[in-house]
Amino acid sequence: MKALILNCGSSSIKYKLFDMASEAVIAQGGLERIGIPGSRLKLVDSNGEKVTIEKDIAGHEDGISLILSVLTDDKLGCLKAYNEIDAVGHRVVHGGEKFASSVLIDDEVLAKVVECCELAPLHNPANLEGIYAMQKILPGTPQVAVFDTAFHQTMPDYAYMYGLPYALYEKYGVRRYGFHGTSHRYVSRRACEILNVPYETQRIITAHIGNGGSITAIQNGKSVDTSMGLTPVEGLLMGTRCGDVDPGVLTFIMNKEGLNADRLSNLMNKDSGVLGVSGVSSDMRELEAAVAEGNPRAILAMKMYGYRIKKYVGAYAAAMGGVDILVFTGGVGENQTSMRKAICEDMEYMSIRLDNQINDGIRGKEMIISTPDSKVTVIVVPTDEEYVIASDTQAILINS
Repeated sequence: MKALILNCGSSSIKYKLFDMASEAVIAQGGLERIGIPGSRLKLVDSNGEKVTIEKDIAGHEDGISLILSVLTDDKLGCLKAYNEIDAVGHRVVHGGEKFASSVLIDDEVLAKVVECCELAPLHNPANLEGIYAMQKILPGTPQVAVFDTAFHQTMPDYAYMYGLPYALYEKYGVRRYGFHGTSHRYVSRRACEILNVPYETQRIITAHIGNGGSITAIQNGKSVDTSMGLTPVEGLLMGTRCGDVDPGVLTFIMNKEGLNADRLSNLMNKDSGVLGVSGVSSDMRELEAAVAEGNPRAILAMKMYGYRIKKYVGAYAAAMGGVDILVFTGGVGENQTSMRKAICEDMEYMSIRLDNQINDGIRGKEMIISTPDSKVTVIVVPTDEEYVIASDTQAILINS
């Protein structure tokens, strides 16, 4: 079985093609700047060489057509015809309370995903564009939706409800949903496989940290709390998102700056985070360079970033009555050794002891980075959301 995995953003499409017989990735790439002059497709060809194709792309349907043409190209591709694709798996950001697991896409599912657009207006419409395009280009090919929010549907009500009038939950579904669920699910299970411990009995904290970031508490195989909320703004300080902030601050700023809701949303989502604090960049690598140069605002932003993560780790350990495994993943979690060290420092009271020598040498690969006497196992696990989507797609087709 060959499964094409699509992650459609508002102006981008990332893809991987899996041969599920061997679970191998046989093609991958990403299309950027859809609907913007200077569109380009970056891919890895059949010989493993990196290739960039520059071509203006008006919309997602044109973008997917380009991707499929490359997949079947004599020189760049690995398929002879489109019909070699047996199924398509889609990342869908928000499933609300309607979806607690991945599903085969039909008209009823599509209608429910559309209903969730008001909960994720920046994400779900783009996800739908990819589904509609594949329906048109490859009619009859099974498609599966894998939701970022589904893994967190096991949270108890006292964890996901806000202290707002209950009527707002009943009328509009205002509650905490959480995101990055596919990543948290993958790395938590993979950590238990590496450690050869039963997933269903562990207390796990997964830190998916990068330009976007979230922390999840997983107890006995279920998500019991997570840092993101109704939207991906809540929780950690991120590249350009503010994370947790006193709601009173927002109404204060709206009044002082004369902001409407759209401009306030832009401030929280695009102008805040480490970019807003540092004034340097949302890229943690550039921020780290500025810290090395002694930039005081960059130093402040980096401290705030790590401190927020440390607080959530402590909070979730308290919520679960302890922690057995701490997992780092995401661009920062997998690669930024100094941030992992900063988060784990002074946490010996929780029996977290980092092996600094091992930690300093680990970037982007699976490795235990705690000392043998650490009661909490600290481990780096690179995430693989596309593999989870491909696996869910295969499983659903086998069982349908």
